[in-house]
Amino acid sequence: MVMRIFGISFAVTAVALVVAFVYGGPRALILAAVLGIFEVSLSFDNAVINATVLRRMSEFWQKMFLTVGILIAVFGMRLVFPLAVVWITAGLDPFRALDIALNPPAGGAAHFPDGSPSYETALTAAHPQIASFGGMFLMMLFLNFIFSEREITWLSWLERPLGKAGKLDQLAVVVALAFLVLAAEFLAADEHRPTVLLAGVLGIGTYILVDGLGSMFEVDEGDVGGAAGSDGPSQLAQTAGKASFFLFLYLEVLDASFSFDGVIGAFAITSDPIIIALGLGFIGAMFVRSITVFLVRKGTLSEYVYLEHGAHWAIGALAFILLISLGVHVNEILTGLIGVVLIAAAFASSVFRNRRAPESDADAASPALAG
Repeated sequence: MVMRIFGISFAVTAVALVVAFVYGGPRALILAAVLGIFEVSLSFDNAVINATVLRRMSEFWQKMFLTVGILIAVFGMRLVFPLAVVWITAGLDPFRALDIALNPPAGGAAHFPDGSPSYETALTAAHPQIASFGGMFLMMLFLNFIFSEREITWLSWLERPLGKAGKLDQLAVVVALAFLVLAAEFLAADEHRPTVLLAGVLGIGTYILVDGLGSMFEVDEGDVGGAAGSDGPSQLAQTAGKASFFLFLYLEVLDASFSFDGVIGAFAITSDPIIIALGLGFIGAMFVRSITVFLVRKGTLSEYVYLEHGAHWAIGALAFILLISLGVHVNEILTGLIGVVLIAAAFASSVFRNRRAPESDADAASPALAG
């Protein structure tokens, strides 16, 4: 199973490294490999969250996520999207945006002699809008999770009271808007405040729209013939047709929200968009998707029940970091480490729970045996 799921990722990685070597020699090959590892380390929490959504989809749409979805992730989010941001925010035409991306100014200057910003400068200038949009989208995902009552809780002392508080209708929206206003007021620069507010509201609205459309067409477990307690996706609510399509869109927007910090962080390594696309996209994003499918096929989220909780708390941390970054630079390595630590803690808690489960079952059964 491992090679069947990760085989394509290994093949794509090999091709990407060869292309990088042909494009820029040994240096480009090393940079592409480093960026691939960088993307996987930053996006492991993304893979866990993706798996929670993907396991509700049919096998056909899971394959679509690995094929069409990866094309969107690689070419759309890691190559076209940054270029689009540059030509829109800097007022350049697409061809000029591509030209400044491939031919940076001499000496690492922030601007060209004609006054045009460098690719890195233009993309960084768009950070407030994109951080606000992505931060609010991820914030809504996090808040909707913690404001839901669940039978299984990880940080019970916190998750249970928050789940009860979530009975207040639209509490997640109210809290998200409050954080947005606070971030715009105290963290964003005065000239960025209106765009931060607008982008944040659009992020909240996008989450509500895409999540709502997916839920509207969701098929209940009984309708798809999934037997209770069976292995694999059939034990959960699955979706088909329009519902799967909207969940597919939801995953792509989610990936977009995760990807921006990786793109910005990549500039600390290289500003070459081709190497960034090869490393973050062809290598990193492909492995993230393979990890997602592996988690679904192996039933890992069902076996290690706190992983989903840890991933959502990691997403909450990322959402806060994106908002904080409106006024304070946050090192991307720190961002990735927070996610890894939270998921590792959730995994360890799950292992400990599983080890205790047989003992609990034996204790529960002993009175009956004694009788």
